[in-house]
Amino acid sequence: MKQTLFSFLILMCAACGNALATTSADLLWYRQPASRWMQALPIGNGRLGGMIYGGTHEERIALDESTLWSGQPNPNQDKPFGRARLDSLRQMFFDGRVKEGNDLAWNALNGNQTSFGTHLPLGDLIVTFPGIDEKRVTDYRRQLDLTTAIVTTTFRHRGITYTREAFSSNPDEVLVYRFAADRRGRISFTIGIKIENNLPTELNVEGSTLNFTGQALFPMHGPGGVHFAGKVAVKTQGGKVTAKDGRLTVSGADEALLIINLRTDFERPQYRAELAEEVTRALSKPYTALRDRHVADYAPLYARVSLALGPGSAVSATPGSVSPAPGSVCCDVIATLPTDERQRQADKGQADPAFDALYFQMGRYLTIASSRANSPLPIALQGFFNDNKACTMPWTNDYHLDINTQQNYWATGVGNLSDCDAPLFRWIASLVAPGQKTAQTVYGCKGWTAHTTVNVWGYTAPSSCIAWGLHPTAGSWIAAQLWTHYEYTQDRQFLRTVAYPLLKGNAEFLLDYMTIDPRTGHLVTGPSISPENAFAINGQHISASMMPTCDLTFAYEILNATLLSARLLDTDRAFADSLARAIALLPDYQIGRDGGIMEWSEDWDQPNPNHRHTCHLMGFWPFGQITLQQHPALSQAVRRTFDLRLAADGWEDTEWSRANAIGVYARLADAEEAYRSVKTLEGYLSRENLLTVSPGGIAGAENDIYAFDGNTAGTAGMAEMLLQTQNGSLQLLPALPKAWSEGRFSGLCIRGGAEVSAQWRDSKILSATLTATADNIFTVQVPGYGSYSATMDGHPVTPRDGQWQVSLRKGQSLTIR
Repeated sequence: MKQTLFSFLILMCAACGNALATTSADLLWYRQPASRWMQALPIGNGRLGGMIYGGTHEERIALDESTLWSGQPNPNQDKPFGRARLDSLRQMFFDGRVKEGNDLAWNALNGNQTSFGTHLPLGDLIVTFPGIDEKRVTDYRRQLDLTTAIVTTTFRHRGITYTREAFSSNPDEVLVYRFAADRRGRISFTIGIKIENNLPTELNVEGSTLNFTGQALFPMHGPGGVHFAGKVAVKTQGGKVTAKDGRLTVSGADEALLIINLRTDFERPQYRAELAEEVTRALSKPYTALRDRHVADYAPLYARVSLALGPGSAVSATPGSVSPAPGSVCCDVIATLPTDERQRQADKGQADPAFDALYFQMGRYLTIASSRANSPLPIALQGFFNDNKACTMPWTNDYHLDINTQQNYWATGVGNLSDCDAPLFRWIASLVAPGQKTAQTVYGCKGWTAHTTVNVWGYTAPSSCIAWGLHPTAGSWIAAQLWTHYEYTQDRQFLRTVAYPLLKGNAEFLLDYMTIDPRTGHLVTGPSISPENAFAINGQHISASMMPTCDLTFAYEILNATLLSARLLDTDRAFADSLARAIALLPDYQIGRDGGIMEWSEDWDQPNPNHRHTCHLMGFWPFGQITLQQHPALSQAVRRTFDLRLAADGWEDTEWSRANAIGVYARLADAEEAYRSVKTLEGYLSRENLLTVSPGGIAGAENDIYAFDGNTAGTAGMAEMLLQTQNGSLQLLPALPKAWSEGRFSGLCIRGGAEVSAQWRDSKILSATLTATADNIFTVQVPGYGSYSATMDGHPVTPRDGQWQVSLRKGQSLTIR
């Protein structure tokens, strides 16, 4: 493909008047089509998604739908064990017979995953343009505009400019792809579909619509699977549409529009009628109407937060001046290199603040694309952008509740996308009934629970192997997002009707499940694991123990959140008192002989010093049970733990573990170490389309596998470098690296219910504003506060003890300059 002079649209910078290209902190762009999946660009409406390759002679759209799952419910998932046997097993551990107890648990406390299933990709829609000779293409450009969620491909061929636009519309429930040229009659192509994984599928053509039906059968992960149906409808201006051998051919059109949809029978018995109705309705609308509805729906969500980093980005330095709108940045911030070249520079450790801002926003974009308020399911291990790799692994593309699904939603609160939590909470609610059965059958307990690996069919039992699956506080960990959501939104109605019933049910399980350790008098869980890790006794690797540290963290989170909720709602006072008593009996975090946080209740040998999981540090990040200000010794032990892991030979550096490191070092106020992890995530652990990967050689994978969590957890960690809310206080720029010495942001959210904007230069705040989204009392800390003044509604506010504390009603603001 020949590349000539860039065909950039030239604009004028509002800040300095210089000419600049349209590349910005909200745009991914490339000079060539994608040649593989990890170069393609993702679009999604929260249910229906596609990876757009941008080919000229052959375009490829990898299609996904969030409910396209194999498997089926398993009424025999829970292996009966019961309270009496649990008590007997626990006594083995209390008596020091840990290996004997593990041997029993290994055979008796695993689940039955015979019909577990996995999320699957549908396959590729292939559009072939016989009149396009790739060797004669010039002025090629492919881009994803994060402000509109539209992928655009433009190029010239034999003097004709071709323009293609693709998006996935939430309001119209279809994926739309438009093909156009600047000369009439030049759009000709043939459409076919390639179904992945040999899913049994029937194809037929009816008029100008390609229809397909089938079932998501994937025997590797057991029997069963949803039935699905899809349509690819063609609408043209001019030309003609013909059908042959299960393909559609468009000839000599001025313009062509593809309307693509896929539905399954997952909780939707009328899925075929819905599919037909949605496609018919979309076909009745002009392209501009579809596009405008899509942008009007999506753009306000994305525009809630803006971020600019690097020289010239603090363009609103003068008090009272107005910052540019989200997506507009000063020309000093705009990089002239395409995104793939910038990503390769990040892999070399090159600082690129504007690229950092783009990467941050990519995490928010993917959240919106994968999880909307009306999505039928929450974000799985790969969202619904499925590269067909995780589903062929033993661990499947499911819901991993030992950090991955949690990380998928770490950015929603701070990233001003709390409404994207809704499908997660509906899915958690769907776990209650099977989780109650698991709690009763396996443990003889009240309430509900879930373990490490969960699907859409209500699987809540331990996994097939206790080494990763005997994790009964995994349900507690994911349920903690309910309280996090409330902390950010202060939505009392949500707390009363959604969060509290779910939290209470899990707290009931914990109260019934935990027992007093006769050796210490503490309330403990177990036997259970520290996710996917093991300790050693006399050289033997052992998985399960009583009260691993992660259980302490998650049990406290749920018990405390439920207690606070009950008091806020003025309900269940006796139950709240029982929660308070239980919290008082929990053990403390402990520091081991290596100076780090102990992962287990005893200071056993660690045979896997390079292990990727550090779930025993979750009380520090993302939770706030340990804070740098209030717990300096424990905080230093957290650092020691992380430093030892990262320095260990063969450290299992995955996308999620590195994203987690950003937040840990940000909480430790180590800006440069946090930034090194940002660059590692952007470079080594990401690919040209900025999607993150779990690298080959870890967790049994031979090759890199796309995983969603690194993007969103990375965004959350980067936000933590810019602002933190711990101990009821907002800290601005707590971990600002030298590379971000100048910048601005707006719309980031904090616990307590407020949006925050700030501008800084030379690492010093120029101005900051906190605007309440709920009535509350807010405390703000700014480095060098003595140089600043603060006002509320035009009235001065006096700082006390190095901080400002104000009571704000919804809509009121505190401004600091």
